[in-house]
Amino acid sequence: MVKLPFAPASALAPMEGVTGPALRARFASGGGVGLVCTEFVRVSRAALPAKVLTRAVVKAPEALLSVQVMGNEIEKMAEAAALLAEAGADVVDLNVGCPMPRVVRKGVGAAMLKDPALLFRVVSAMRAQVPGLLSAKVRLGWDDDAGALERARLLVDAGVDFLVVHARRRSDLYAGVADWRVIRELARALPIPVIGNGDLWYAADALRLMRDSGAAGVMIGRPALRNPWIFTQLAALRAGEEPKRPSGEDVFEWLLALDAGFRARDPGKRFGHVGPLKEQLGFLLRAVDDAGALRRRLLQLPDADSILRAAEAELASMPASRLDLDAHGTLGLERVPQLAEA
Repeated sequence: MVKLPFAPASALAPMEGVTGPALRARFASGGGVGLVCTEFVRVSRAALPAKVLTRAVVKAPEALLSVQVMGNEIEKMAEAAALLAEAGADVVDLNVGCPMPRVVRKGVGAAMLKDPALLFRVVSAMRAQVPGLLSAKVRLGWDDDAGALERARLLVDAGVDFLVVHARRRSDLYAGVADWRVIRELARALPIPVIGNGDLWYAADALRLMRDSGAAGVMIGRPALRNPWIFTQLAALRAGEEPKRPSGEDVFEWLLALDAGFRARDPGKRFGHVGPLKEQLGFLLRAVDDAGALRRRLLQLPDADSILRAAEAELASMPASRLDLDAHGTLGLERVPQLAEA
Protein backbone atom coordinates (compact mmCIF):
# COMPACT_ATOMS: atom_id res chain seq x y z
CA MET A 1 0.00 0.00 0.00
CA VAL A 2 1.37 3.42 -1.01
CA LYS A 3 0.92 6.08 1.66
CA LEU A 4 -1.31 9.10 1.07
CA PRO A 5 0.02 12.65 1.41
CA PHE A 6 -2.61 13.45 4.05
CA ALA A 7 -3.95 11.90 7.24
CA PRO A 8 -6.31 10.52 8.37
CA ALA A 9 -6.67 8.56 5.13
CA SER A 10 -10.31 9.60 4.70
CA ALA A 11 -11.75 12.31 2.47
CA LEU A 12 -15.10 14.05 2.08
CA ALA A 13 -16.06 13.72 -1.60
CA PRO A 14 -16.89 16.66 -3.86
CA MET A 15 -20.66 16.97 -4.32
CA GLU A 16 -22.24 19.62 -6.51
CA GLY A 17 -24.51 21.96 -4.61
CA VAL A 18 -23.58 20.30 -1.31
CA THR A 19 -19.95 20.56 -0.23
CA GLY A 20 -19.81 24.30 0.31
CA PRO A 21 -17.67 25.92 3.02
CA ALA A 22 -20.19 25.43 5.83
CA LEU A 23 -20.55 21.69 5.36
CA ARG A 24 -16.82 21.18 4.75
CA ALA A 25 -16.05 23.02 7.99
CA ARG A 26 -18.54 20.89 9.93
CA PHE A 27 -16.94 17.64 8.77
CA ALA A 28 -13.37 18.88 9.16
CA SER A 29 -13.97 20.02 12.74
CA GLY A 30 -15.66 16.72 13.62
CA GLY A 31 -12.45 14.75 13.15
CA GLY A 32 -11.48 11.65 11.22
CA VAL A 33 -11.15 13.53 7.91
CA GLY A 34 -7.82 14.37 6.29
CA LEU A 35 -9.14 16.02 3.13
CA VAL A 36 -12.32 17.91 2.23
CA CYS A 37 -13.28 18.63 -1.37
CA THR A 38 -15.12 21.51 -2.96
CA GLU A 39 -17.90 21.37 -5.48
CA PHE A 40 -16.42 21.40 -8.97
CA VAL A 41 -15.29 24.68 -10.49
CA ARG A 42 -16.33 24.79 -14.16
CA VAL A 43 -13.49 25.99 -16.38
CA SER A 44 -14.32 27.14 -19.91
CA ARG A 45 -12.64 29.35 -22.49
CA ALA A 46 -13.35 32.42 -20.38
CA ALA A 47 -10.87 33.46 -17.70
CA LEU A 48 -11.60 32.14 -14.22
CA PRO A 49 -13.15 35.06 -12.28
CA ALA A 50 -11.51 36.10 -9.02
CA LYS A 51 -14.84 35.69 -7.18
CA VAL A 52 -14.89 32.01 -8.15
CA LEU A 53 -11.49 31.57 -6.53
CA THR A 54 -12.61 33.39 -3.40
CA ARG A 55 -15.68 31.20 -3.16
CA ALA A 56 -13.78 27.96 -3.79
CA VAL A 57 -10.63 28.37 -1.69
CA VAL A 58 -12.14 28.56 1.79
CA LYS A 59 -10.07 26.37 4.07
CA ALA A 60 -10.81 24.67 7.37
CA PRO A 61 -7.77 24.36 9.64
CA GLU A 62 -8.42 20.73 10.54
CA ALA A 63 -8.13 19.23 7.03
CA LEU A 64 -6.47 19.83 3.69
CA LEU A 65 -8.59 21.44 0.96
CA SER A 66 -8.99 19.91 -2.49
CA VAL A 67 -10.48 22.16 -5.17
CA GLN A 68 -11.99 20.20 -8.04
CA VAL A 69 -11.98 21.62 -11.56
CA MET A 70 -13.92 20.45 -14.60
CA GLY A 71 -13.07 21.29 -18.18
CA ASN A 72 -11.17 20.21 -21.27
CA GLU A 73 -9.60 23.42 -22.62
CA ILE A 74 -5.91 22.64 -22.15
CA GLU A 75 -4.54 26.17 -21.70
CA LYS A 76 -7.46 27.34 -19.56
CA MET A 77 -7.27 24.27 -17.33
CA ALA A 78 -3.55 24.87 -16.78
CA GLU A 79 -4.23 28.54 -16.02
CA ALA A 80 -7.03 27.68 -13.58
CA ALA A 81 -4.87 25.07 -11.84
CA ALA A 82 -2.09 27.63 -11.36
CA LEU A 83 -4.51 30.22 -9.97
CA LEU A 84 -6.06 27.77 -7.53
CA ALA A 85 -2.68 26.55 -6.31
CA GLU A 86 -1.54 30.15 -5.82
CA ALA A 87 -4.80 30.95 -3.99
CA GLY A 88 -4.01 28.25 -1.42
CA ALA A 89 -5.63 25.03 -2.57
CA ASP A 90 -3.74 22.12 -0.99
CA VAL A 91 -4.83 19.83 -3.82
CA VAL A 92 -6.04 20.61 -7.34
CA ASP A 93 -8.28 17.79 -8.56
CA LEU A 94 -9.57 17.04 -12.06
CA ASN A 95 -13.14 15.80 -12.42
CA VAL A 96 -13.11 12.82 -14.78
CA GLY A 97 -16.18 11.24 -13.27
CA CYS A 98 -19.31 13.39 -13.39
CA PRO A 99 -21.82 11.28 -15.37
CA MET A 100 -24.68 13.76 -15.81
CA PRO A 101 -25.91 14.26 -19.39
CA ARG A 102 -25.68 18.07 -19.24
CA VAL A 103 -21.99 17.67 -18.36
CA VAL A 104 -20.87 14.89 -20.67
CA ARG A 105 -22.56 16.53 -23.67
CA LYS A 106 -19.88 19.21 -23.38
CA GLY A 107 -17.08 16.65 -23.46
CA VAL A 108 -16.07 17.09 -19.82
CA GLY A 109 -16.40 15.04 -16.65
CA ALA A 110 -16.74 11.32 -17.45
CA ALA A 111 -16.74 12.12 -21.19
CA MET A 112 -12.96 12.58 -20.96
CA LEU A 113 -12.66 8.83 -20.36
CA LYS A 114 -13.42 8.42 -24.07
CA ASP A 115 -10.53 10.65 -25.14
CA PRO A 116 -7.37 9.46 -23.35
CA ALA A 117 -5.08 11.62 -25.50
CA LEU A 118 -6.90 14.80 -24.51
CA LEU A 119 -7.03 13.65 -20.89
CA PHE A 120 -3.26 13.17 -20.88
CA ARG A 121 -2.64 16.61 -22.38
CA VAL A 122 -4.96 18.35 -19.91
CA VAL A 123 -3.42 16.67 -16.86
CA SER A 124 0.13 17.21 -18.11
CA ALA A 125 -0.57 20.93 -18.63
CA MET A 126 -2.06 21.19 -15.14
CA ARG A 127 0.92 19.32 -13.65
CA ALA A 128 3.30 21.88 -15.14
CA GLN A 129 1.46 24.66 -13.28
CA VAL A 130 0.79 23.01 -9.89
CA PRO A 131 3.79 22.88 -7.53
CA GLY A 132 1.76 21.05 -4.89
CA LEU A 133 -0.58 18.08 -5.01
CA LEU A 134 -2.48 17.16 -8.17
CA SER A 135 -5.11 14.43 -8.34
CA ALA A 136 -7.90 13.08 -10.52
CA LYS A 137 -11.24 11.52 -9.65
CA VAL A 138 -12.30 8.97 -12.24
CA ARG A 139 -14.98 6.41 -12.96
CA LEU A 140 -14.18 2.89 -14.14
CA GLY A 141 -15.14 3.65 -17.73
CA TRP A 142 -17.97 4.74 -19.99
CA ASP A 143 -20.11 1.62 -20.55
CA ASP A 144 -17.71 -0.95 -19.06
CA ASP A 145 -14.41 -1.03 -17.19
CA ALA A 146 -12.27 -2.11 -20.15
CA GLY A 147 -9.14 0.01 -20.25
CA ALA A 148 -9.43 1.23 -16.66
CA LEU A 149 -5.85 0.25 -15.82
CA GLU A 150 -4.47 1.81 -19.02
CA ARG A 151 -6.24 5.09 -18.30
CA ALA A 152 -4.99 5.04 -14.72
CA ARG A 153 -1.41 4.50 -15.90
CA LEU A 154 -1.85 7.38 -18.34
CA LEU A 155 -2.82 9.63 -15.43
CA VAL A 156 0.23 8.46 -13.48
CA ASP A 157 2.43 9.29 -16.46
CA ALA A 158 0.78 12.71 -16.73
CA GLY A 159 1.80 13.44 -13.14
CA VAL A 160 -1.06 12.95 -10.68
CA ASP A 161 0.04 12.38 -7.09
CA PHE A 162 -2.92 10.18 -6.20
CA LEU A 163 -6.03 8.81 -7.87
CA VAL A 164 -9.60 8.61 -6.60
CA VAL A 165 -11.62 5.80 -8.15
CA HIS A 166 -15.43 5.89 -8.07
CA ALA A 167 -16.21 2.24 -8.70
CA ARG A 168 -19.04 2.79 -11.18
CA ARG A 169 -19.20 3.27 -14.91
CA ARG A 170 -20.61 6.44 -16.45
CA SER A 171 -23.61 4.46 -17.71
CA ASP A 172 -24.44 3.46 -14.12
CA LEU A 173 -24.94 7.08 -13.03
CA TYR A 174 -25.53 6.50 -9.28
CA ALA A 175 -27.61 3.32 -9.60
CA GLY A 176 -26.71 -0.26 -8.79
CA VAL A 177 -23.83 -1.27 -6.55
CA ALA A 178 -20.23 -0.13 -6.92
CA ASP A 179 -17.68 -2.63 -8.25
CA TRP A 180 -14.78 -2.58 -5.79
CA ARG A 181 -12.81 -5.23 -7.72
CA VAL A 182 -11.33 -2.63 -10.08
CA ILE A 183 -10.20 -0.54 -7.11
CA ARG A 184 -8.22 -3.57 -5.96
CA GLU A 185 -6.73 -4.06 -9.43
CA LEU A 186 -5.59 -0.43 -9.64
CA ALA A 187 -4.33 -0.27 -6.06
CA ARG A 188 -2.12 -3.31 -6.65
CA ALA A 189 -0.80 -2.14 -10.02
CA LEU A 190 -0.13 1.59 -9.62
CA PRO A 191 2.91 3.26 -7.99
CA ILE A 192 0.77 6.06 -6.53
CA PRO A 193 -1.90 5.94 -3.78
CA VAL A 194 -5.39 4.88 -4.87
CA ILE A 195 -8.42 6.10 -2.94
CA GLY A 196 -11.58 3.99 -3.09
CA ASN A 197 -15.00 5.60 -3.52
CA GLY A 198 -18.50 4.25 -4.00
CA ASP A 199 -21.15 2.74 -1.68
CA LEU A 200 -19.10 3.07 1.50
CA TRP A 201 -22.28 3.19 3.54
CA TYR A 202 -20.83 1.82 6.79
CA ALA A 203 -17.52 2.52 8.50
CA ALA A 204 -16.73 -1.19 8.83
CA ASP A 205 -17.11 -1.59 5.06
CA ALA A 206 -14.82 1.36 4.38
CA LEU A 207 -12.22 -0.35 6.55
CA ARG A 208 -12.87 -3.64 4.75
CA LEU A 209 -12.31 -2.02 1.37
CA MET A 210 -8.95 -0.63 2.47
CA ARG A 211 -7.89 -3.93 4.01
CA ASP A 212 -9.01 -6.20 1.18
CA SER A 213 -8.17 -4.04 -1.83
CA GLY A 214 -4.97 -2.32 -0.74
CA ALA A 215 -6.51 1.12 -1.28
CA ALA A 216 -4.53 3.77 0.59
CA GLY A 217 -7.67 5.55 1.74
CA VAL A 218 -11.37 6.13 1.16
CA MET A 219 -13.44 9.03 -0.13
CA ILE A 220 -17.00 9.20 1.15
CA GLY A 221 -19.81 11.31 -0.28
CA ARG A 222 -23.50 10.44 0.06
CA PRO A 223 -22.90 7.99 2.95
CA ALA A 224 -21.39 10.85 4.98
CA LEU A 225 -24.54 12.93 4.45
CA ARG A 226 -26.59 9.96 5.63
CA ASN A 227 -24.26 9.27 8.58
CA PRO A 228 -22.16 12.31 9.56
CA TRP A 229 -20.32 10.20 12.15
CA ILE A 230 -18.90 7.73 9.62
CA PHE A 231 -15.44 9.34 9.59
CA THR A 232 -15.03 9.27 13.36
CA GLN A 233 -16.43 5.72 13.42
CA LEU A 234 -13.81 4.67 10.87
CA ALA A 235 -11.07 6.33 12.90
CA ALA A 236 -12.26 4.49 16.02
CA LEU A 237 -12.27 1.13 14.22
CA ARG A 238 -8.75 1.71 12.93
CA ALA A 239 -7.62 2.54 16.47
CA GLY A 240 -9.29 -0.55 17.93
CA GLU A 241 -11.84 1.53 19.83
CA GLU A 242 -15.62 1.28 20.15
CA PRO A 243 -17.28 3.56 17.56
CA LYS A 244 -20.08 5.93 18.48
CA ARG A 245 -23.62 4.75 17.74
CA PRO A 246 -25.65 7.93 17.21
CA SER A 247 -29.12 8.40 18.61
CA GLY A 248 -32.03 10.45 17.30
CA GLU A 249 -30.95 13.28 19.57
CA ASP A 250 -27.52 13.27 17.90
CA VAL A 251 -29.17 13.43 14.48
CA PHE A 252 -31.34 16.37 15.50
CA GLU A 253 -28.37 18.24 16.97
CA TRP A 254 -26.47 17.73 13.69
CA LEU A 255 -29.48 19.14 11.81
CA LEU A 256 -29.51 22.17 14.12
CA ALA A 257 -25.81 22.76 13.49
CA LEU A 258 -26.34 22.55 9.73
CA ASP A 259 -29.20 25.03 9.95
CA ALA A 260 -26.99 27.45 11.88
CA GLY A 261 -24.29 27.12 9.24
CA PHE A 262 -26.72 27.71 6.39
CA ARG A 263 -28.19 30.77 8.12
CA ALA A 264 -24.73 32.21 8.76
CA ARG A 265 -23.87 31.81 5.09
CA ASP A 266 -27.06 33.61 3.96
CA PRO A 267 -27.93 36.06 6.76
CA GLY A 268 -31.28 37.74 6.43
CA LYS A 269 -32.59 35.30 3.82
CA ARG A 270 -35.54 33.74 5.55
CA PHE A 271 -36.12 31.02 2.96
CA GLY A 272 -32.73 30.92 1.23
CA HIS A 273 -31.43 27.88 3.09
CA VAL A 274 -34.59 25.76 3.19
CA GLY A 275 -33.61 23.79 0.08
CA PRO A 276 -30.17 22.76 1.40
CA LEU A 277 -31.68 21.93 4.80
CA LYS A 278 -34.30 19.67 3.22
CA GLU A 279 -31.65 18.00 1.09
CA GLN A 280 -29.55 17.17 4.15
CA LEU A 281 -32.60 16.00 6.10
CA GLY A 282 -33.53 13.70 3.23
CA PHE A 283 -30.16 11.98 3.49
CA LEU A 284 -30.34 11.72 7.27
CA LEU A 285 -33.77 10.07 7.08
CA ARG A 286 -32.34 7.29 4.90
CA ALA A 287 -30.96 5.87 8.14
CA VAL A 288 -34.43 5.61 9.75
CA ASP A 289 -36.16 2.29 9.18
CA ASP A 290 -39.48 2.67 7.31
CA ALA A 291 -39.23 6.45 7.18
CA GLY A 292 -41.25 7.04 4.00
CA ALA A 293 -44.21 8.74 5.65
CA LEU A 294 -41.97 10.73 7.98
CA ARG A 295 -39.84 11.91 5.07
CA ARG A 296 -42.87 13.09 3.10
CA ARG A 297 -44.31 14.91 6.10
CA LEU A 298 -41.12 16.75 7.03
CA LEU A 299 -40.02 17.65 3.53
CA GLN A 300 -43.40 19.17 2.68
CA LEU A 301 -43.07 21.80 5.42
CA PRO A 302 -42.56 25.34 4.06
CA ASP A 303 -39.79 26.85 6.19
CA ALA A 304 -36.77 25.92 8.29
CA ASP A 305 -38.36 26.70 11.67
CA SER A 306 -41.32 24.40 11.10
CA ILE A 307 -39.01 21.68 9.76
CA LEU A 308 -36.82 21.88 12.86
CA ARG A 309 -39.79 21.80 15.24
CA ALA A 310 -41.23 18.74 13.54
CA ALA A 311 -37.83 17.05 13.30
CA GLU A 312 -37.24 17.57 17.01
CA ALA A 313 -40.61 15.99 17.83
CA GLU A 314 -39.90 12.99 15.63
CA LEU A 315 -36.16 12.46 16.05
CA ALA A 316 -34.97 13.74 19.42
CA SER A 317 -36.37 10.82 21.41
CA MET A 318 -35.62 8.14 18.81
CA PRO A 319 -33.34 5.41 20.24
CA ALA A 320 -30.11 4.46 18.46
CA SER A 321 -31.55 0.98 17.83
CA ARG A 322 -34.03 2.45 15.34
CA LEU A 323 -31.28 4.11 13.33
CA ASP A 324 -29.03 2.39 10.81
CA LEU A 325 -26.07 4.50 11.91
CA ASP A 326 -23.82 2.06 13.76
CA ALA A 327 -20.42 1.35 12.26
CA HIS A 328 -21.35 -2.17 11.15
CA GLY A 329 -24.76 -1.48 9.59
CA THR A 330 -26.75 -3.71 11.91
CA LEU A 331 -30.08 -2.84 10.29
CA GLY A 332 -28.62 -3.20 6.81
CA LEU A 333 -30.77 -0.62 5.08
CA GLU A 334 -28.15 0.02 2.39
CA ARG A 335 -26.69 -2.37 -0.19
CA VAL A 336 -22.95 -2.86 0.23
CA PRO A 337 -20.55 -4.27 -2.41
CA GLN A 338 -18.75 -7.54 -1.81
CA LEU A 339 -15.09 -8.08 -2.62
CA ALA A 340 -14.29 -11.75 -3.12
CA GLU A 341 -10.77 -12.97 -2.59
CA ALA A 342 -8.62 -12.56 -5.72
